Formats: sequence, structure tokens, C-alpha cells
Amino acid sequence: MSSEDREAQEDELLALASIYDGDEFRKAESVQGGETRIYLDLPQNFKIFVSGNSNECLQNSGFEYTICFLPPLVLNFELPPDYPSSSPPSFTLSGKWLSPTQLSALCKHLDNLWEEHRGSVVLFAWMQFLKEETLGYLNIVSPFELKMGSQKKVQRRTAQASANTELDFGGAAGPDVDQEDVVDERAVQDVESLSSLIQEILDFDQAQQIKCFNSKLFLCNICFCEKLGSECMYFLECRHVYCKACLKDYFEIQIRDGQVQCLNCPEPKCPSVATPGQVKELVEAELFARYDRLLLQSTLDLMADVVYCPRPCCQLPVMQEPGCTMGICSSCNFAFCTLCRLTYHGVSPCKVTAEKLIDLRNEYLQADEANKRFLEQRYGKRVIQKALEEMESKEWLEKNSKSCPCCGTPIEKLDGCNKMTCTGCMQYFCWICMGSLSRANPYRHFTDPASPCFNRYVDTEFPRLSTFWHLICRP
Repeated sequence: MSSEDREAQEDELLALASIYDGDEFRKAESVQGGETRIYLDLPQNFKIFVSGNSNECLQNSGFEYTICFLPPLVLNFELPPDYPSSSPPSFTLSGKWLSPTQLSALCKHLDNLWEEHRGSVVLFAWMQFLKEETLGYLNIVSPFELKMGSQKKVQRRTAQASANTELDFGGAAGPDVDQEDVVDERAVQDVESLSSLIQEILDFDQAQQIKCFNSKLFLCNICFCEKLGSECMYFLECRHVYCKACLKDYFEIQIRDGQVQCLNCPEPKCPSVATPGQVKELVEAELFARYDRLLLQSTLDLMADVVYCPRPCCQLPVMQEPGCTMGICSSCNFAFCTLCRLTYHGVSPCKVTAEKLIDLRNEYLQADEANKRFLEQRYGKRVIQKALEEMESKEWLEKNSKSCPCCGTPIEKLDGCNKMTCTGCMQYFCWICMGSLSRANPYRHFTDPASPCFNRYVDTEFPRLSTFWHLICRP
């Protein structure tokens, strides 16, 4: 190796190391060479798709995906001793999303660039071409169809292969071109299958988007502080960004209040909801367990065919068979009626507690004909009628009677004095203040000036009783 070639190689590798970061360029340790990763800049809203006619049976066939990043092209090179004075670098070009035919076209163009720069260093020119002109050179536009190529036959690099003739491999090769005949041995499609290719592209795109997000500054609209994306989080649907500290406090308050369905974006009127993964990242394990349990419970509550075991020590969700009112808990084997939540009673009507009668009566009066028939089948028409009658009686008693202060028996006053006698326990009591009266002298309550009912033994609308009262009170 001449000293000029040696110096040129060292200068070129040093220059590449200073231009590109460690992820884009790595110098080999054992040989004079290295590896470069070329990340292409994609147009906005760039789409990829897999044709439904693909030979592989893919669940993703026929679907389009919008991406921002594609996995890099990888150029591995080794510098021969007489580079750059005589020989070009030996290299391989690999990529996951380009077919072997398209990669071969790029290899051909790299050969032509060497011919144009023969005698000078060429690695930087190769990297610039791959980064800035690959899409245009291969005529790749959105939407771009992903394909798997065949590498059964390769074209070995010969003197004739470096001719100046170039093929247009835009998008896909023309019908007259035999793709297997133009595959270069240096072109490697580094992917196992089309299905794994899709997943690798989507995973890489997501990872790069996160990397870009973490390196940018964002203004949190809660605390109004600018913070790095690594300290922030965005809602997937709306992309609104807030700092993790504010979202952590917001999530914790909502979860403690049981509002697990309300972990919405804080932006007014924004319907975006935080994913369980985002919640788990911010809150503590104990609080996330509560969130997970409440979220599952609220989801089950929305399912019409799910009921809960009524036993307080169990409360496990139970699937209800269509048209059947019996539920059997898989944990405690308790058989219960899914309507009244009591022990299963077969075709007999559901039992109604005294507290339930009020709700049943109101529900029946407000129901339409179809719901009324359902309630009659569930509880029995006689039970419904009893509930209506009992409620009418109760309302009448509340309006027209008072309860005895001693035993609670309802007492109706038609006329007469305000000294009442309970028909149940024979206790004397005042109709005005409902106080119990002395059995020895019940009239003292109305003659004592200190009594709140003084001189109110009779109402003024009963003049004969009023005269009788004055006679009693006369000294």
C-alpha cells in the first residue's frame, strides 16, 4: 500500500466519523473498512402496502400503513490496499424493504459513481446518493408496495458488469426484464418473510418516532412549562402533549375518585382517552391495579349478558344464557335468579321486599305496555296489584292520619277535641303536638299555661265542645 493511498483512506474514514454519529457510521476494528447506515427522509404521509395477491397468506394483505421512517440501508465496505488510486471499495448493500432487484440497481449506480471518481475517495458520494437520491432513482412513490424478491440466481461482478448501461428499476421492473438475471451478489434483502418485514417496518417506525419525540421541546398546557419529550406524554388519537408530572397527578385523582372512564385528554372537548399502557407508565402499581379492576368492572357492566354473583364474599361476573333467568357462579356454584339476585326459584315469581315495593310501583306506573307485561311476568300480577294498593293506602294514611307516639298505630281524627286515645294501646296523646298525655289527668296538658297547647283543647270550629271546655276550666 502506497503512503498516498494509506493517508487518503485514513483521512476519509476520519472525515466520515466526524460527519456522522455512531449510529450512522462505524469503523471496523480489524480491517480497513466499516459500516454505514443510511436513513432516508420520506415525504409526508408516505404509505406502504402489501398486495392482496401476495403469495404469502398475510393477515395484513390489502391494508395500507402511513409511516414516517423506514429501516436504514446498510452499506458494509472494505478498502483494498490500492484504494483510491486503482481499485474501488468492495462492498455489500443490504436493506429490508427493497427487493434484490432494486438493491442491485443501487449497486450498479455505486459502481458508476466510482468510475466517475476513479482515483479519488468515493464513500461520501456513495452515502449522499443513497440518502438523497434512492427514492427518486428507483422511482419509489407513495403508496409503495412491499415485495419479496428471489436470490436464487445472482450475477457476479465482472468487468462487463461495470459498463455504463443502467436499467430503470422504478417501482417494479418492467415485464421484459428477468429479475433473477439482474440480481447482484452484493445486494442482500435482509428479511425472512413478507409478514416479518411489515412488523419490522412498523416497529422501527414507532421506535424512531419515539426517539424524535423525546429529543424535542414541548409546552405543557397544564403547568405551562417547556420540557423535553422524554419528560412528556402525548395522547395517541389527538397528539396533544402534556408533561408526565401533570398527567400523573391528573390520572391519580381520577382513579381515586373511581372515574376510570374519564381519563380523557385535558384539552377541552377533546375525546381522546389514555391507553392502559400510558396509565401504567405513570401511576403506582397499587393505583393501577385499582384502575384495571374498575375498568374491567365498568366494561362488564355495559355487557347485557353479564351479571355478578350476589353473594357478598364472591361477586364474580357470570355469563347469562340468552332467554334464561338462572345464573350459576363458576367460583362458588351458587345458583341464583338473574332478575332478583336471590336463590333461583324456577318459574315462581320473584319475591319483593317491602323496600322494593315503592320502586316497583313507580317503575310499573312509568313503564310502557311491553315493560308492564315483563314486570307482571317477573313478579306476578297479584304482587304488582298488591304493591299498587299498599302504596295508595300508605299515601292516604300519610295524608289523613297521624301515628300514635307510643305504638305507631295510624289514627284518623274526624272531629272532636285534641285529646286523642289510641285504639291500639289506649294511650292518651295530643293531636296538635303528638305528645303523650298523663293517664291520671290528661287535661292538664291543655290547662297548664306553660304548655305549648294551652287552651287548645278544642278547635274553634266546634262551638259546643268549646263551651264544654270552658266549663271544665272554670274554677
